[in-house]
Amino acid sequence: MKDYEETFKQIMKEVSKVVVGQKETVKQMLIALLCDGNVLLEGYPGLAKTLAVKTLAEIMDLKFSRIQSTPDLMPSDITGTYIIEEKGGKRVFKFQAGPLFANLVLADEINRATPKTQSALLEAMQEKQVTMGNTTFKLDLPFFVLATQNPIEQEGTYPLPEAQADRFLLKVKVSYPTEEEEGKIVEMYTSAKKSERPRVILSKEKISQLQYMARQVPIAKEIGAKAIKLVSLTRKSPELIEYGASPRASIALVSTSKAKALIEGRPYVSKDDIKAMAYPVLRHRIILNFEAERKGLTNDDAIKELISKVF
Repeated sequence: MKDYEETFKQIMKEVSKVVVGQKETVKQMLIALLCDGNVLLEGYPGLAKTLAVKTLAEIMDLKFSRIQSTPDLMPSDITGTYIIEEKGGKRVFKFQAGPLFANLVLADEINRATPKTQSALLEAMQEKQVTMGNTTFKLDLPFFVLATQNPIEQEGTYPLPEAQADRFLLKVKVSYPTEEEEGKIVEMYTSAKKSERPRVILSKEKISQLQYMARQVPIAKEIGAKAIKLVSLTRKSPELIEYGASPRASIALVSTSKAKALIEGRPYVSKDDIKAMAYPVLRHRIILNFEAERKGLTNDDAIKELISKVF
C-alpha cells in the first residue's frame, strides 16, 4: 500500500508544478479516475479547473480533448459526423471522429449546452461508446468525462437533468485559494521564470492496475452497512429531502471510499472515508424540500445532518 501512496504523492507533486493549491480538488478527481467515474466540477471562473484537468491528462499520458459548451453546440459537434470522401473515383461516407474520442474529455461549462447536446454525452459516460446511425463505435479506454459548471450567471443556461447529474460519480466544489496560495499564483504567472512542465508518472496499463487495486481494498461489514444506511436515509428524511439518492449512490460511496484509502496508503476503509466522500457523492443526487430551502439550508447542510444520525 505504501508504494501506491508514494505514486499518488508523486502525482500531486507534479500537479503542483503547474497548479497552486486545489489539492483536495485534484485528490477527488484522482479518486473518480480510480473508480472509472466521471466528475462534475463546480466553481467560479479562474480557479484552475481546466488547467488541473489538462495537467492530470499530461501526467497520466492520456489523450486530452476540450469541448467548450455553447447554446449552438450540436451533438454531432462532439460525437463526430460522416463526411463524403473521394476514393477510387467513387464517393464514400467516412466517419470523422469528434472530440469525444479521447481518454480524458473536458466539457467546459456543460450547463451552457442544450439538453440535446448534454444527452449526447450520456451514452459515452455510461456505456463508453458512441452510436452514429446503425454503427456503434467503442471509445478508447480508459475514458473519463470531467465537466465544469459555473454557479453564477445562470441566465441562458440549461441545468443538468437529474438523470444526467446522477451519471457523474462525484460533484466537486472548487474553492478559492488562500492568500498565501494566491501570492504564489501571481508570482508564478508574472515572473520571467518559466514554469516547469509536469512529467509523465502513469501509463494506461498502470491506471488499469490501480483501478483493480482500488476495488480490492477491504471494507468492514459494519462500515459498509453504515454507508448504505446513510444513502437510505436520504429517502427517509421528508423533513429535509424531497427526492433521495438511488442505489447508484451506495455503489459510488463505497467505491470512492476504497479509492480514498488506497490513495492515502491504508489497507482498509475507515468511517472517516465514508464521511468525507458522502459530500461529493450525494450533493448532486438529492433535492431538498421547500421547507429546507426556505430555511436557507444547502445540500451539504442536509448531508451533514444525516451523517450525524449514522455515525
